[in-house]
Amino acid sequence: MRRVVVTGLGALTPLGNSTPEFWEALIAGKSGAGPITHFDASRFKTRFACEVKNFDPLKVIDKKEVRRLDPYAQYALYASDEAFKDAGLDKGGFDPDRSGVIWGSGIGGLETFFQEVKNFALGDGTPRFNPFFIPKMIADIASGHISMRFGFRGPNFTTVAACASSTNAIIDSMFYIRMGKADVMITGGSEAAVNEPAMGGFNAMQALSERNDSPETASRPFDVNRDGFVMGEGGGALILEELSHALARGAKIYAEVVGGGCSADAHHITAPHPEGLGAVNVMKNALDDAGMKPEDIDYINVHGTSTPLGDIAETKAILSVFGEHAYKLNISSTKSMTGHLLGAAGAVEAIASLLAVQHDIVPPTINFETPDPGLDQKLNFTFHTAQKRTVRAALSNTFGFGGHNASVIFKKYDP
Repeated sequence: MRRVVVTGLGALTPLGNSTPEFWEALIAGKSGAGPITHFDASRFKTRFACEVKNFDPLKVIDKKEVRRLDPYAQYALYASDEAFKDAGLDKGGFDPDRSGVIWGSGIGGLETFFQEVKNFALGDGTPRFNPFFIPKMIADIASGHISMRFGFRGPNFTTVAACASSTNAIIDSMFYIRMGKADVMITGGSEAAVNEPAMGGFNAMQALSERNDSPETASRPFDVNRDGFVMGEGGGALILEELSHALARGAKIYAEVVGGGCSADAHHITAPHPEGLGAVNVMKNALDDAGMKPEDIDYINVHGTSTPLGDIAETKAILSVFGEHAYKLNISSTKSMTGHLLGAAGAVEAIASLLAVQHDIVPPTINFETPDPGLDQKLNFTFHTAQKRTVRAALSNTFGFGGHNASVIFKKYDP
């Protein structure tokens, strides 16, 4: 099969509005959490989140077009624009008919849906809806806008698998290139769920942390006092490219995408399998697809949402798959800094993983204070500070409601 490499990156995150800003803050162990500013959250159980900051869509999107885009689609175009330019594709060198877009989002235009329905409910019953309501709201529209912006006429669709959405998008993009169906793919994901319905809905499920007195320490994976995840927002974009195509145009190569796996828990609508069965299967699937052994992995960017059940199940799965090698791994949850970007989490964490491979630096898990007796404390969770080590290959895990699991593996590019 054809080899697939990463040639461009774009990131809009609670830690920074570009890939370099994001990586610098990640390695520094900074938290992106703070009081919610997007709406009045004073009556909500959770009043903080990891919001994007100082975001100006007009830097890359026309003012008229901004009004026609839900924030999740704005985030998608913003991140994709950085990745497209970072890959040097703005200078040409690609066939539009062999270039595509596969994007991930767990929810899509929730803010648009909420505002339109609210306006109708508060009105006199006359059905006055914005003519852009539907094309702003639907979950596939971001991939459509990306393709129109860059003229990509190849495969184009959106993956929806809750918090595993954008990892599925990356894996599908890799498959399309491997099989010769495309040469270049823009892939990744975006989410804009720091709003009333999302915060209220996740609060009703008791899924969110309620540590309102200390937002910056609320996301604390593997700590015994973790009480739920912290909502995040933003987007991440990757340019995947067939190796010879990238070499022919002199593109820089960040890393190689060598494997991807998918599985289902088939257990519960929100809770993970208690023994991490789906997580075991998805990591094995990714390793098998890459033709790699567990000993070939040096770093795992875990799903690590800071929920009581999820962190334990994932750790059990890692021990099951990696055995004694698990104690030689670096493990970290970058959600401790970014919060949980839902459908965009996989893309942003894929960027963190492949940059760890490129720079031989593992980002930390911050906010850890008290060990959980249900977790093996001999594992290296990379607490508090980033660690330098050779990272030959990194595996990134994402798991979503409904039991959706996806894992992707990046390794150093070896000509």
